Amino acid sequence: MTTDASNTYDLLVIGGGINGAGVARDAAGRGFSVCLCEANDLAAGTSSASSKLIHGGLRYLEHYEFGLVRKALQEREVLLGIAPHIIRPMRFILPHSNKLRSWWLLRAGLFLYDHLGHRKILRGTRDVNFSRDPAGASLKPEFQKGFEYSDCWVDDARLVVLNAVDAARNGAEIKVRTKVEKVTRQNGIWQVTTKNTDSGKVEKVFANVVVNAAGPWVDNILGSAFNRGPVQNVRHVRGSHIVVPKLFDHDKAYIFQNPDGRIIFAIPYEEDFTLIGTTDVDHGDDLGAIEINQEEAEYLCNCASNYFEYDVNTEDIVWSYSGVRPLYDDGADAAQEATRDYVIETETEEQSLLINIFGGKITTYRRLSETILEHVEMFLGKRGNSWTAHSALPGGDFELDGASEIENRLHSRLPFLDDRTIVRLVRLYGTRALDILKDVAVIDDLGIDFGNGLYQVEVEYLVQNEWACTAEDILFRRTKLGITMPQVKVKNLERYLQESANVCTANTTGTKPLLSDQAEVRRSV
Repeated sequence: MTTDASNTYDLLVIGGGINGAGVARDAAGRGFSVCLCEANDLAAGTSSASSKLIHGGLRYLEHYEFGLVRKALQEREVLLGIAPHIIRPMRFILPHSNKLRSWWLLRAGLFLYDHLGHRKILRGTRDVNFSRDPAGASLKPEFQKGFEYSDCWVDDARLVVLNAVDAARNGAEIKVRTKVEKVTRQNGIWQVTTKNTDSGKVEKVFANVVVNAAGPWVDNILGSAFNRGPVQNVRHVRGSHIVVPKLFDHDKAYIFQNPDGRIIFAIPYEEDFTLIGTTDVDHGDDLGAIEINQEEAEYLCNCASNYFEYDVNTEDIVWSYSGVRPLYDDGADAAQEATRDYVIETETEEQSLLINIFGGKITTYRRLSETILEHVEMFLGKRGNSWTAHSALPGGDFELDGASEIENRLHSRLPFLDDRTIVRLVRLYGTRALDILKDVAVIDDLGIDFGNGLYQVEVEYLVQNEWACTAEDILFRRTKLGITMPQVKVKNLERYLQESANVCTANTTGTKPLLSDQAEVRRSV
């Protein structure tokens, strides 16, 4: 088979999670031709199943992973600067228990945490007296004091999608629902056979570099697509979270120590809920069903109940989600002891390069992407400078405290939209909310009302610009409206999307998002 410019790329990225999307964005912005293939939807796996935090990993200090913690802490404010709409500072309350770590050990750890990452924006640690601080109102009386420190909250799935949107704006082809079935070398470069999982269409593309960023499926890709038989580079560790009606009335999160040495978080979630997680359970090799089990649910409820005045029970759970972390298999005995740092392996033969990514954290995805590009540039030559630390993600071209100004502009122009919907739109889309609603003058211009503040104009934007095809794509990854959406309204949305399937299919073939480049202004931060 001959190759031509239309089906030959510098890089082909396998996997539409945070690492794959981050690599595609960085590479496309430097001038490389890029194709990203994702077998499902963007962020359909681990990257939408995190604890929704940009953090250094306070507990990793106990495992002496100072390099990983430093790297992650340095990234917090970088990511906050380029995505202030989907990332925001959050204060964490750490109650002290006399039965667990000593006061001075915690104080020393938090001192390191404050100073390893060279904070400029986020506030440092302070001591908290729960008899006087509002954060103590929801805790059991036995907890008298603790600490408060800073990290950041993130909408993880949107972080993935926005990296993909920016990659496409810089020329990358993003092919969702496109499975990589076979990868072989032909005439010195990679020949990649793909299959669209909706249409069944089979295509062949060529690339000088293949980046295997398939997350939990990284070994599966090596074993099946590359025909290497059974391989084991990653350890599948399941992390599960539960969502319950909100347990406290402030905007701070909690971090709780547990007798088994683990920690869990209790985080304000979607205005009306509290997110509790996560677990660390060896999952095994079956990646078909990734769900919380009864033991995990009870564990999380018990951990929370040990601290909160209110007893959390499994009957309180309104939603749960689970993801498998593809941790590099370093031989650790227990799942919680396995390294959270990423490992990159490269293989070079003739004119082709294979890069495998094992492990990683959502917090360090951008640094990982830069490391990948170092390998790519050593192989293909330098095309452009490192740029992702100083360029806003789509919709993030405003200052850290500028969201209220965008909200006020929307309130002034669209008084028929309620406050909650406007805040939600700005938190999801930033300045792009203005573009989504630019042709809306009266309420009828919003189109079909699907419920919970979701209108046809937003759905069409997500289909045409963010590769959304199904109700699940929209309700649980692009937004989180599915948690409270009545089933009858979900069915209405599904019916609408099925009737609009021709639009959806057209936008899963790798074309750029349809929103004009003129609608987006890139800002250096």
